[in-house]
Amino acid sequence: MEGGDQSEEEPRERSQAGGMGTLWSQESTPEERLPVEGSRPPVEGSRPWAVARRVLTAILILGLLLCFSVLLFYNFQNCGPRPCETSVCLDLRDHYLASGNTSVAPCTDFFSFACGRAKETNNSFQELATKNKNRLRRILEAQNSWHPGSGEEKAFQFYNSCMDTRAIEAAGTGPLRQVIEELGGWRISGKWTSLNFNQTLRLLMSQYGHFPFFRAYLGPHPASPHTPVIQIDQPEFDVPLKQDQEQKIYAQIFREYLTYLNQLGTLLGGDPSKVQEHSSLSISITSRLFQFLRPLEQRRAQGKLFQMVTIDQLKEMAPAIDWLSCLQATFTPMSLSPSQSLVVHDVEYLKNMSQLVEEMLLKQRDFLQSHMILGLVVTLSPALDSQFQEARRKLSQKLRELTEQPPMIQLGPSFLHSVLSCVRSLRARIVQSFLQPRPQHRWKVSPWDVNAYYSVSDHVVVFPAGLLQPPFFHPGYPRAVNFGAAGSIMAHELLHIFYQLLLPGGCPACDNHALQEAHLCLKRHYAAFPLPSRTSFNDSLTFLENAADVGGLAIALQAYSKRLLRHHGETVLPSLDLSPQQIFFRSYAQVMCRKPSPQDSHDTHSPPHLRVHGPLSSTPAFARYFRCARGALLNPSSRCQLW
Repeated sequence: MEGGDQSEEEPRERSQAGGMGTLWSQESTPEERLPVEGSRPPVEGSRPWAVARRVLTAILILGLLLCFSVLLFYNFQNCGPRPCETSVCLDLRDHYLASGNTSVAPCTDFFSFACGRAKETNNSFQELATKNKNRLRRILEAQNSWHPGSGEEKAFQFYNSCMDTRAIEAAGTGPLRQVIEELGGWRISGKWTSLNFNQTLRLLMSQYGHFPFFRAYLGPHPASPHTPVIQIDQPEFDVPLKQDQEQKIYAQIFREYLTYLNQLGTLLGGDPSKVQEHSSLSISITSRLFQFLRPLEQRRAQGKLFQMVTIDQLKEMAPAIDWLSCLQATFTPMSLSPSQSLVVHDVEYLKNMSQLVEEMLLKQRDFLQSHMILGLVVTLSPALDSQFQEARRKLSQKLRELTEQPPMIQLGPSFLHSVLSCVRSLRARIVQSFLQPRPQHRWKVSPWDVNAYYSVSDHVVVFPAGLLQPPFFHPGYPRAVNFGAAGSIMAHELLHIFYQLLLPGGCPACDNHALQEAHLCLKRHYAAFPLPSRTSFNDSLTFLENAADVGGLAIALQAYSKRLLRHHGETVLPSLDLSPQQIFFRSYAQVMCRKPSPQDSHDTHSPPHLRVHGPLSSTPAFARYFRCARGALLNPSSRCQLW
């Protein structure tokens, strides 16, 4: 019938319109197309098809799982860390192997694991500084034609004058004698004219960059960091004196320094008896000035780190100095007036210094002038011939033995007039840089410097270009190396911005009790670590640096982890058997590698062992990636929560 025909054709039309459908729907009968849950029982012949369907479905699923597993394995093989085989990576690998000791368990002594051969290597920063200086030296010794009058040509000429030892030896003391004559001569070595005290002081400050009784320099205004202001600060002494020095050491230092001054005066042609008399009195003046100094901690506790005064007010406090005349000559072309505001860092010192100068002017004027000139001789002696060089070397060696300080890098001789020209030029450029807007392309520090720092007064963090070099950083290194070394250094310095928050009363909105508990916890944490023999540290001075070490490592690790999530393709150093995260911690420790040495009681940094073990043991990820057992030295049962 018409109605019956119409009902039989509808399924076919829907099947064609619906496309291919499943494999089974194309050959099925009308009965097989009935729903399974229908009231009619299934046709007996459909059971083999149902079994086949289940078997084939299972095979299909297993096949897909197998293909997916193979695909995942292939992807992991290609996206996992690959060894970096470039020359810079191989050099770094060799550097790590040469400095580390992999026989040491990293969970108990990671410093030895990374720096086990530190006795054979220098401080990592010193090594990098030496490489930078050698690179600069190669540039200066290259045979290039510089544009006449350019900065490059002047640097080349200065270097050549420094290296021309024949000319320096031939000139002898002549250039320095000429300088002394311009200052009125020296009573112990020839013609002498007694000049006005402030006239001599003005010449020393403005023409020779020598400040015998105080320091004067341009620095940021305390209330407005971008506004320059003249700062009057305590003097810097050529002898390594400290407030808490033993009296015996104090006396020995002055005896060695007296011997040195006598040798300088004799080399300049002075009568030995007169030289001895003037040198002894100069030592006495230096000693009295040193006694006037107040330690920074004391001034901070008294809330007297600095004081804003005018030049007129300073004249009333310390009348022996003609402040307006001396400062105007030093900071020309600045225009100064009696109402000019200054920053004075230690008013009490200046008052006592002024009284001493007034006493000397009344009773021993000639010796006071001799003291000023002798100080200039000491400052300029490195620019003279080998006799002066040898005298300075012997003094440095003796003072090193007395103070147990590691050897300092010795600077070579340089041509005296070139040195003085540089002193005046640098000071003039500093003044001009404060008077004019600072171009963004100008360097704040020398490009070859390696010490990053945070300036409280400027409120800026400085990362020298010279720091961003192997073994701390290279674009071709695995990212773990760059984040672990240079990254942790940067994060450390950035955290100095928050120093104030960690000091008592520095954060009114903070929970002071919790802060104090965290403070004590970190002190106890660092005190629990064993140290090499003859090594100590002052935990009251190192707390802020320790806090920056711990936080800097945590921030650098967090930044590295985020980098890995966003960018694939990390590499590792070949033959070290270290994962990227392990290389991160190895790179951090490499920054701290240096020769063991007695700790300076005034050093604000902990010994290198603590700078490695303290932060690593405070970082749970370190114990996880190195599989450290619970309770191991670098996986303690409890940790301090500071940041």
